[in-house]
Amino acid sequence: MERNDPNNAEDQSQNQQWQPKIVAFLCHWCSYAGADLAGISRIQYPPNIRVIRVPCSSRVNPLHIIKALQHGADGVLVSGCHPGDCHYGSGNYLARRKFALLKRFLEFIGIEPGRVQFSWVSAAEGQKFASVIEEVVEDVRKLGPARRLVKNLMK
Repeated sequence: MERNDPNNAEDQSQNQQWQPKIVAFLCHWCSYAGADLAGISRIQYPPNIRVIRVPCSSRVNPLHIIKALQHGADGVLVSGCHPGDCHYGSGNYLARRKFALLKRFLEFIGIEPGRVQFSWVSAAEGQKFASVIEEVVEDVRKLGPARRLVKNLMK
């Protein structure tokens, strides 16, 4: 059997054991507070996420997303306040424009669109935060382990 054969039992068992690593850049004021509410409310969501709290979603440099993918993240989520509700005025509008361009660039270089996702979650939406995480993890799981841009960090 060929190694990339979808009927290969060894590949299927490895994919069942594999769990995606997701890096999440969360806005301090809304999305991070939504994650906190989900935790306080004991709402279950996948443990595959590693949170990085940022002051505003607009402060996430696109290079941070590319670096996360290079260093082994299988997916990246950027989540901020709903448009119009940014604590810094128009930060989330800036983020939305910035990440629309980034998504087009990533597609151009061959990164699957589902690897990098964006969402808007308010501080009162703990259940929505959990749903977003479940959706992102499932989308990345369907894509499989990241292979593009990943640097071999083992020497």
